[in-house]
Amino acid sequence: MGNAHLHSIHVHPVKAVRGLAPREAVVEPWGLAGDRRWVLIDDGGKVVTQRRQPRVALLAAELQPGGGVRLSAPGRPTLAVPVPRPVVTVPVEIFRDKVEAIPAEDEAAHAWVSSCLGFEARLVYMDDPATRRPLAPEYARPGETVSFADGFPLLLTTTASLDALNSLIARGEHAGEGPLPMSRFRPNVVVAGTSAWAEDDWSRIAVGEVPFRVAKPCGRCVVTTTDQGTGERGHEPLFSLGRHRRLGGKLVFGQNLVPLSRGTIRVGDPVRILE
Repeated sequence: MGNAHLHSIHVHPVKAVRGLAPREAVVEPWGLAGDRRWVLIDDGGKVVTQRRQPRVALLAAELQPGGGVRLSAPGRPTLAVPVPRPVVTVPVEIFRDKVEAIPAEDEAAHAWVSSCLGFEARLVYMDDPATRRPLAPEYARPGETVSFADGFPLLLTTTASLDALNSLIARGEHAGEGPLPMSRFRPNVVVAGTSAWAEDDWSRIAVGEVPFRVAKPCGRCVVTTTDQGTGERGHEPLFSLGRHRRLGGKLVFGQNLVPLSRGTIRVGDPVRILE
């Protein structure tokens, strides 16, 4: 494991929307700085993700100074949206959680996302990730919180495990769908220099000088079958994961992380297995 290192970093300013691959990122208790602080909701307050709306994959977001975002989509003008003032909050339903968030102040932002998606949608912002959304109690330590990520502050994957999975896909019934890119799995940190599936055995790691605990394996959903460039769906990787990576009733790829301290991580940082 002496060659394990941080291969890439991925920040998704708006949940479910295409994100960025910076060379470095600040680690905050609830995730990478700027990651999934914004989210789209429907007219009932439910989070809009690629699970129900694969077209969301066609939208892209870039971080702006101060935490705002610049939105883009094919054939649409870009739109800059600043962080809204904490004047009013709206309830957001994200899986089992109810979270208060602040709607974008500019109605043009809501009109822009609604036009792109073809139904009424709103763009909202998590103003205080230190208090808004606690981690699921069965996996949490006191005071741990998370942004609008699915359930944990960071998601880790490894290049060796993707190579192994693509080998399984190549030998399966849907070989023509492979090889799949890592973007299908929407990780925050990608580690190279390990053996395939080595991450299954980790319980505590350090990326550079920042320690993390490994909370649980990541159960995968239909989003992984969605081509992030076109929004079209196939059978893989769920077909192959179902045959080869079914753990505890879940189809598993990657590990969920919780930071144990703040710090900055950089592409190329060594990754040390502490436990």
